[in-house]
Amino acid sequence: MKISFSRIFSILSFVLFATFNTSFAQSAGTVDCPFSGASADGSDCNNTIITAVPFLRIVPDARFGAMGDVGIAMPSDANSMHFNASNLSFAPKDFSASATFTPWLRALGLNDVFLAYLSGYKHIDYTQTIGVGLRFFSLGQIQYTDDQGNPLQTVRPNEFELAFAYSRKLGKFFSAGLTAKYIFSNLGTGAVSGGQTMMPAHGFAADLSFSLRKPLKIAEKDAIISAGLVFSNLGTKISYTQSANRDYIPANMGIGLSFEYNFDKHNSIVVGLDINKLLVPTPIRRNLYDDNGDLVIDPITGLPQENPDYDADANGVADYKEQSVPASIFTSFGDAPGGAGEEFSELMWSVGLEYWYNKQFAVRFGHYNEHKFKGNRKFFTVGLGIRYKIFNINFSYLIPSQAGQRNPLDNTLRFSLIFDFGKAPDKKKKK
Repeated sequence: MKISFSRIFSILSFVLFATFNTSFAQSAGTVDCPFSGASADGSDCNNTIITAVPFLRIVPDARFGAMGDVGIAMPSDANSMHFNASNLSFAPKDFSASATFTPWLRALGLNDVFLAYLSGYKHIDYTQTIGVGLRFFSLGQIQYTDDQGNPLQTVRPNEFELAFAYSRKLGKFFSAGLTAKYIFSNLGTGAVSGGQTMMPAHGFAADLSFSLRKPLKIAEKDAIISAGLVFSNLGTKISYTQSANRDYIPANMGIGLSFEYNFDKHNSIVVGLDINKLLVPTPIRRNLYDDNGDLVIDPITGLPQENPDYDADANGVADYKEQSVPASIFTSFGDAPGGAGEEFSELMWSVGLEYWYNKQFAVRFGHYNEHKFKGNRKFFTVGLGIRYKIFNINFSYLIPSQAGQRNPLDNTLRFSLIFDFGKAPDKKKKK
């Protein structure tokens, strides 16, 4: 296959420019809300999608974390368990294991909040691969108090996820994967919320993933174009009390593209793009607003008038939170109150670049962008990687892209260790 390298380079450059330009344009925008149903002064613009156990969406490793959280279609390693288990089928080593430690909120002086991640895979044969991942999130030590500020019990909230994956090649260039997960979240056992005692939450979820990895020649040089599609965290709602009001976990759809190019035997690059969307209902505003963005006041009570679509059955639970999980996944593509514009704003964009010298030393850059009214996470990332025989070590550092913006990973250096053993099995030749 012959493809113009200059044309591909131009397309990738445009993607990088468009993503960066969008993030800066949003950060410099006015307070006018682009969606309906918000106050005219911009004070009620935010309509962020909220889920339980958001730690499931935290990128756990330093390599992909140094590339703006890109990973769905990037060349796989043991940490591809988090992004796209089907990509493990194309992993170059027979067996690999990884350990990552990520300090959390170090900029606030906290030393006991962290994310730890262990993952690995093993090829069964040329077509089949299994993987396992364990994620542990410690929220440190928290002192509970009563309404008067008197100290009560001291707790150490924590959460973890245990995942098992199976990946299978369905062709020379195509693979599919299935991941089963058990989720545990203990945020405040024994504390009282709304008259009910809090207890640990449990849940089950699954990921369904697909990968396409196609080698080709460009200007007589080796290259690879890859694509990935992942539906992750498709599972049960969870609750921390006996209440019937249960919360969604962060179900997500991700699409990834990557392009690898070997300039010569010493120099190569990988460029990747990920687009993610939560498959969770968009919150419905509790109050009504007029065409000018002002609250509608009930002439009898003098209080803000409630949106009839918020709780039509008057059971005290917002209707958008009462949908079944399958229904919520399908409706999440068209339920935003602001229409198509708001639906598009719920997309999260990641772009990253990785440069390798002699397959031993890597330099990485990336950018992550989220709409300012949908979470407003915007940051640049940088990182380094060193590979020596079976040993790999990766470092990453996060840089906020907006003045005054805070991030849990501000001023934090995170690192990953990866150990690779053997070569992936070759396809058996037919006799």
